[in-house]
Amino acid sequence: MGNLHTFLDEFLNAMTVERGVADNTRAAYSRDLGRYLVFLEKQGLSSPGDVSLAHLQAFLAGLRASGLAPRSVARAISALRSFHRFLAAEGYVRSDPTSLLRLPRVSRPLPNVLSTDEVERLLKTPDVSKPRGLRDKAMLELVYATGLRVSELLSAPLTALDPTVGFIRCLGKGAKERIVPVGSSALQWLKEYLTRGRPSLAAERETPFLFLGRDGRRLTRQAFWKSIRSYAGKAGVLKRITPHTLRHSFATHLLERGADLRSVQLMLGHADISTTQIYTHVSRARLREIHERFHPRS
Repeated sequence: MGNLHTFLDEFLNAMTVERGVADNTRAAYSRDLGRYLVFLEKQGLSSPGDVSLAHLQAFLAGLRASGLAPRSVARAISALRSFHRFLAAEGYVRSDPTSLLRLPRVSRPLPNVLSTDEVERLLKTPDVSKPRGLRDKAMLELVYATGLRVSELLSAPLTALDPTVGFIRCLGKGAKERIVPVGSSALQWLKEYLTRGRPSLAAERETPFLFLGRDGRRLTRQAFWKSIRSYAGKAGVLKRITPHTLRHSFATHLLERGADLRSVQLMLGHADISTTQIYTHVSRARLREIHERFHPRS
């Protein structure tokens, strides 16, 4: 039987090959479990079969004592459970000591959402007389129309968009593909961008990506974020803007107008509907705000 780090390498490889987890998830698990293995080695343990519930509890107590945020502790517990379940499933250990661990309930912070008026002002800001402004207009319209993740937006190839049918194909987390409908306004600006904007940005460079940055290369996440923040300032949007703000706004506004949760889940590409449910809390918060602002007896 190999040492603890050999088991960790095998587990991380299995997560990548068999489960297709995202790179950032793998990196987070690697950090959490690397810290865990160092703890076990300090306890004199060299085999995962020697780990007990007491060892797990001592490790987690140390994380809490170090001031680690509750959400980070919850992620570490999830990593421990996945690791030990893998070891048991592969027959490396007889039992899983994490079966007695409970994952703590961690309240999720509500995502920052723009009002429809703020979205409209933001979308009107790019200067569509210039190729870059036309590109940015098309991108902002597309994200708000589809809820694409920024990574999905920037990695989308030209072939992902079907302007005739009005759909875009994107590759989400875990390399899972989904098809998302694109609204008429976004389609109009995408066609304008493809006709008048992208050829100028391509600079005779052959590139497969839909949205281009300098010298016809793929637009970077940092460049997109800077553009959004700049446009938000010009539009008078005072809220904190992130690359996902329009995605959050897309989901919230759909639910506020009566869309069912399962459809929104499919469009966002969430594997678990509980992830989508956070937007119902945003909608409730918005309803409460409206009630308190306008009801005469609030």
